[in-house]
Amino acid sequence: MEHIDHILIVDDDREIRELVSAYLKKNGLRVTPVADGRQMRTFLEANTVDLIILDLMMPGDDGLVLSRELRVGRHKATPIVMLTARSDEMDRIIGLEMGADDYIAKPFSARELLARIKAVLRRARMLPANLQVSEAGQLLRFGQWRLDTTARHLIDADGTAIALSGAEYRLLRVFVDHPQRVLNRDQLLNLTQGREAELFDRSIDLLVSRIRQRLGDDAREPTYIKTVRSEGYVFSVPVDIVEPR
Repeated sequence: MEHIDHILIVDDDREIRELVSAYLKKNGLRVTPVADGRQMRTFLEANTVDLIILDLMMPGDDGLVLSRELRVGRHKATPIVMLTARSDEMDRIIGLEMGADDYIAKPFSARELLARIKAVLRRARMLPANLQVSEAGQLLRFGQWRLDTTARHLIDADGTAIALSGAEYRLLRVFVDHPQRVLNRDQLLNLTQGREAELFDRSIDLLVSRIRQRLGDDAREPTYIKTVRSEGYVFSVPVDIVEPR
């Protein structure tokens, strides 16, 4: 049976929930609308979805709180599209930092939202051609770290798992897929987000900073991700594929 993508809409605006739900269903998607974080948690306790549309500004727990919560739970790998009435760049950066995979400001067209959803789902399912075998329960090892490509988290030297947001995982995965090669911001944007997302260069710098923190890297003298002045970044350590566990 053909898989039908299931979208969870979390928005306190009833009109938006109904309009978006109707449009997505019309275009062949399965949709569940809920009004707040409490309803979201209740639904996700017994269900899984392919993508979550999450409103930033809601009474009670807002979208940032819920996004952060999702990224440390069993739905940590589920893509998130953040929806908000505010289009300020700092809000977009914070949303990405908290784990959102894309960001769209109200008012928006339902057609644009559908395009964003499809783009995020496509990126989330895309396997790098040069390391497809690593998805079969293998690990990528660099320095004292290992990257679990199935669970999408880091493992330190003591075997402790370190959670990554969807955006952090994708960017780190690009680096370990292309070690010891200088990548500029435009290349990194294309490889991690795709131009459909219309993101901005500063988001890459933010995510690099976040990954350096995860790796315990000194920003002034980093071991793993080095800044190449006027060019971009380079993942400066070799990467090995660990045999299946």
